[in-house]
Amino acid sequence: MYYVYIVTNKNNSVLYIGVTGFLEGRMHDHRERLVEGFTKWYQATKLIYVEDYPDPTSAIQREKQLKGWRREKKVGLIQKLNPCWNDLFEQMIEDMDMRLFERAKRGEQNN
Repeated sequence: MYYVYIVTNKNNSVLYIGVTGFLEGRMHDHRERLVEGFTKWYQATKLIYVEDYPDPTSAIQREKQLKGWRREKKVGLIQKLNPCWNDLFEQMIEDMDMRLFERAKRGEQNN
């Protein structure tokens, strides 16, 4: 699976659009400011939008399309999925923790 994602900073004043095949790892890089560039400079660490694609070509095409949009159109897209601009990565982590908890409760092994 490949992902097109949008991150912002704590003030929601910047938007960064990226593509990755490993969303959790990429978000770790952004949040820990491990990669030099826009997201580190502007402290864009909050995941506010994500789409998934079955192949890298489709994801890259969508990334390029979104990067060509005006800010207002990007904001409209974000508002449809995430009107409060919550950090979706935090929700992903909570969901993963809950699935692990449920598996542990049932006595399943982590595979």
